[in-house]
Amino acid sequence: MSDREDQLVGEFPQIPKQERAQIKRDLLLKSGHELFISKGFEHTTAKEIAAHAGVATGTFYRYFSDKRQLLMSLLENQIEMLMPPEPKWGVSNPESMLASLLELHDERLKKMGMQRLVPELLAKDKEFAEVLQAAKRKIFTRILSGLKRAYDNDLTWKDLDLNTVTWSVMILAEHAHEKMKQSGDQTDYREVAKVICRLIFPPEVIKQLRTNETVTKEE
Repeated sequence: MSDREDQLVGEFPQIPKQERAQIKRDLLLKSGHELFISKGFEHTTAKEIAAHAGVATGTFYRYFSDKRQLLMSLLENQIEMLMPPEPKWGVSNPESMLASLLELHDERLKKMGMQRLVPELLAKDKEFAEVLQAAKRKIFTRILSGLKRAYDNDLTWKDLDLNTVTWSVMILAEHAHEKMKQSGDQTDYREVAKVICRLIFPPEVIKQLRTNETVTKEE
């Protein structure tokens, strides 16, 4: 965990050392996760979390300073999982590969139940927003680096700014799961992947990749 994430979580009132105490803490984490998803962070109280976990309110404060600390405990190891997937360029079928990555990312977000929580936190928690933004910058840098390598191997459009292309890819990948809200149509990740790949590759490169022809220059 980074120093920044350490600041997000803060110092716990008590670290459970016995198995029984760890079980109670885990029950509180599970309870908080379920209530945050169903009710939202703002409308969930520490008392409700404790009651849902089947423990006294005092037990909650034995392990967590407040509900925010509990939530950050849930998120501390999952920041990277909230990020859009990093595309893989140069594979034989980049559209199919990217579509699979986007679908897996959507399934992961649904399993985590964070689609509702994250926007709420971003609006209310400056520190969390900064940590998430830092994680996005790391993904941006990795995607841009991959595109530069593809550019050097003549796989990309030569007249498009790679920084802008990277930003566009990030926006599409990050918000693809929201298409239903805006258009009324279910997200088809194959179509999203197709759009992203058209931003990256000229038609002849896509054709060459699909037929497994060698498009990378010899070093």
